[in-house]
Amino acid sequence: MSHILIADDDPSIVAALRLFLKSEGFKVTTASSPAEAVFFVKQNDIDLALIDLNYHADTTSGQEGINLTEQLASLDESLAIVCMTGWASVEIAVEVMKAGAGDFVEKPWENERLLTVITNQLKLREQKLQNQVLNQENQNLKSELAQSDGELIVESAPMKALLAQLEQIAKADINVLITGPNGTGKSLLAQHIHNLSNRNNERFVSVNMGAISESLFESELFGHVKGAFTDAKENRIGRVELAEKGTLFMDEIGNIPLPQQAKLLRLLEEHQFEKVGSSKTQTANIRLISATNANLDAMVEDATFRQDLLYRLNTFVVCLPSLAERKDDILPMASNFIAKAAKRFNKPAPSLSPAACDALLAYDWPGNVRELSHTLERATLLAVSEISPEHLMLTPSATQVPQAQEQITAKYQGTMDEIEKAVIEQRLMEYQGNALDTAKSLGLSRSAFYRRLDKFGI
Repeated sequence: MSHILIADDDPSIVAALRLFLKSEGFKVTTASSPAEAVFFVKQNDIDLALIDLNYHADTTSGQEGINLTEQLASLDESLAIVCMTGWASVEIAVEVMKAGAGDFVEKPWENERLLTVITNQLKLREQKLQNQVLNQENQNLKSELAQSDGELIVESAPMKALLAQLEQIAKADINVLITGPNGTGKSLLAQHIHNLSNRNNERFVSVNMGAISESLFESELFGHVKGAFTDAKENRIGRVELAEKGTLFMDEIGNIPLPQQAKLLRLLEEHQFEKVGSSKTQTANIRLISATNANLDAMVEDATFRQDLLYRLNTFVVCLPSLAERKDDILPMASNFIAKAAKRFNKPAPSLSPAACDALLAYDWPGNVRELSHTLERATLLAVSEISPEHLMLTPSATQVPQAQEQITAKYQGTMDEIEKAVIEQRLMEYQGNALDTAKSLGLSRSAFYRRLDKFGI
């Protein structure tokens, strides 16, 4: 039930309005002066204020009502305000609207029109409240994204040098091409460039070209108008328009089909595009950051990527090193991933054992940062207070197997217990930490296997 405040110094008008609005199902509160009206808005959850413009100071100027409107609007910016007066004029109507009123009704009023005005103003208030909620949600999501994905963990010399270089070119508003293996964090680096740029107060719009089919390329990038094709039931804004004045990040740029590359080239050269189904040419003010793990030079030689488009994309090229080339970043990143995973799983963050740290540093990380993140997420879920090597479940790569064999061979030079422990550890690695499979491969029962784990502190 909507709550309406009636503010008028004429008891007969207050009584008539109260009777009518109550009969329409509204909750009604009345005030006989501006001070009372302000008090009720401060103390109650009022949806709409229906206020007279003239009280005791004079009967025609409306200044008291205009002042009251300003005061109520400043107290609650979502409050719907409808003004009433028997001394209406265009000038007064303009003044009350400027002061914050949503509508204006002359006395004597018609109940049907008054009800329509009140209903419309309450709908507008509801929309305003919903917009406030959506805006807040949007800000919260941006904040969460900034905290979760916008954080670059950099301790290694190659990455520090790269970031120092980016700080110099980020504000230059030039197109940037990021290359590097899969999972190295190219999208995170693109967001970092945007954050450093002069466009950082505008949107950062990301699109993965590998996930867009050729038939949807134009619609996704440039948008479409209603009726442009069978499923175009309403107008749609494309990524380019969404990124206006901001940054458009196109991941997997090497996946754009050759016929569509010409359309992207026109956008970069002429800063113009048309929505699908529209003949109206729109201009675009965007900065383009693209990324790929493909060899675009080789694709140009194979005639699968346009050379003129490559020249537009690679104004500045950033080569992101693999995780194996920046070992100093591994442990700080691991700690960060553990903290985030523990928060997500609602549990205390386990620590990394020295052996687990050694295992992380010895691993080649063919999946790079993405693999490190997933490994630590799983380990955080499995571990109680400390993450040990078996929680990591790392499978030795081809280059690491000989090294592991050498280590095991060296351990065979020790006591029987040391040899047995080394064999169990090696077999656990082979079976990716699966205790049952490991026990079965060693010919041990489950209880015998766990007794040995306890004995050797594995």
